[in-house]
Amino acid sequence: MERTTRRSPRGEERKTDAERSRRLLLDAALEEFAAKGYAGARVQDIADRAGVNKQLISYYFGGKAGLYQEIGRRWLEREEEINDPEMPLECIWVRYLEDALADPRGGRLNVWRGLTEDLAEIEDVPREDLSTLRHRQREGELADDLEPEALMLMMMSMVTLPTVMPHMVRSVYGLAPDSPEFKERYAEQLRRIARHLSGR
Repeated sequence: MERTTRRSPRGEERKTDAERSRRLLLDAALEEFAAKGYAGARVQDIADRAGVNKQLISYYFGGKAGLYQEIGRRWLEREEEINDPEMPLECIWVRYLEDALADPRGGRLNVWRGLTEDLAEIEDVPREDLSTLRHRQREGELADDLEPEALMLMMMSMVTLPTVMPHMVRSVYGLAPDSPEFKERYAEQLRRIARHLSGR
């Protein structure tokens, strides 16, 4: 009987396997964190959902906290793609809405964070970058008497509400938030509101 020898995976194969495992873990972690919050998500459940050994969470991310931070870092990268300062505010607003509706997990994770984290104990919350809104205000796209801080909060609220309070969308519009009709109508209202913000 001919013996077959097992070869060790080559460097490129190991790299591909590692990238795949990291991707599976990040996606599984986002799913668990969005469903249960950071405190409620268990490392074993994340690993089971990803279909990998839970030791890989420590190996690749240094533990649950590192996994959570990596999700946040990736969102910031994604946000750079969405928030194009060259585009009109109404288009940016709709892009955020489309992104939130396409994957509501980020918005839900943020709600969990607000409900469960003690803000007095969080010292490293980064300040939101308002420079783009301030630039838009200087260019006349936003009225002078509007606070960029308040605008940022209102924009966040209007974009994420359909994903974190879908029952209210159904109650108010009589439509599911993922329905094409709701997306089209709501996006058009966001565009109109953004136009009104110039005060012109």
